[in-house]
Amino acid sequence: MAKKAFVSGCFDMLHSGHVEFFREASRYGDVYVALGSDKTVYDLKGRTPVNTEQERLFMVKSVSFIKDAFVSCGSGILDFETELREMMPDYFVVNADGHIPEKRDLCRRLGIEYVILERKPHPGLEARSTTQLRQRDQLPYRIDLAGGWLDQPMVSTHYPGPVITISLEPTLEFNERSGMASSTRRHAKEIWGTKFPHDNYEKIAKILFCYDNPPGTKVISGSQDSIGLVFPGLAYAYYEGEYWPSRIEHRLDEPLLQFVENSIYLVSLGPRFDGYDVMANTNLNRENAKALADAADGHWQAILDRDIVRFGKTMREVFEAQVALFPNTMNERVAAIIDEYRDSALGWKLSGAGGGGYMALVSEKPIPGAVRVIARRALE
Repeated sequence: MAKKAFVSGCFDMLHSGHVEFFREASRYGDVYVALGSDKTVYDLKGRTPVNTEQERLFMVKSVSFIKDAFVSCGSGILDFETELREMMPDYFVVNADGHIPEKRDLCRRLGIEYVILERKPHPGLEARSTTQLRQRDQLPYRIDLAGGWLDQPMVSTHYPGPVITISLEPTLEFNERSGMASSTRRHAKEIWGTKFPHDNYEKIAKILFCYDNPPGTKVISGSQDSIGLVFPGLAYAYYEGEYWPSRIEHRLDEPLLQFVENSIYLVSLGPRFDGYDVMANTNLNRENAKALADAADGHWQAILDRDIVRFGKTMREVFEAQVALFPNTMNERVAAIIDEYRDSALGWKLSGAGGGGYMALVSEKPIPGAVRVIARRALE
């Protein structure tokens, strides 16, 4: 009897990258595809797919490498769980950017072999991704490398300090609530469409920050989101008790951008879970705010010196300071990821406010199953 290989995903705007993934998966057995429903895509990505679930189902079923396909009946990041349990395939195959611990853990519990494939084009073809094909998804994302929370006056009034961000090419489509400024990015799309206007970076970032936080907003989104999106390359924004930084240092040095690109690996924890409240338990004081500011400054110096050991060490210190300020940042899922990579990574921290998103790892060697990023050199 032929072995069964199970894959899941949205597979919107079917392209050669999808087909190559199916071809690679077919090496493990007959391929069965669990498609995310239109509702699941909307819940996870904050948008409806270009093609409806029935259109996507028709196209995927037409690919010769596919044995069968169906729309998953569940929701969320494990929307396929019911079908997986019913089928009990031999393999669950994912691309590196589709790997999350919950998928792997589910397969371990069920005795299904979990296979992570590197995303690569078919020989002789250009690399393709749905994000690249979607004109409306050309705006960048951002990672807050260090100092996140200092852009909130409730922290920087205790002690001033920087937030360090890097703007990313949209080579991947990050989920909503994943700590990559996806909601601010969505607001930018409402204002400008497919790309930022050619204008002063700080002016554009201020406009986006104001749009992100209209009058009456109770929970103000930090300005590091808009700054990290708008300013290409690296940005060092220094906060002194206000929502907008007192100064912004901007670096586009190619060696620095390559250093960060070659040092950072992202591991997905899935989107932030419902009911998560990072503000439910806080320790806001001068000592903890100073620890975060000092660690962020050390992180910036490590980048300027291109010292990967200090880059990793200061990232750990940043994360530890964030947890000291906001203990709810740490949970069992985060602790398990840290334990898994403790011996292979030099440093780690969560993207955004925690509760999900991505764990950024610093490593001198490639980390299997992790995602690489590309720094944005300019706003086009």
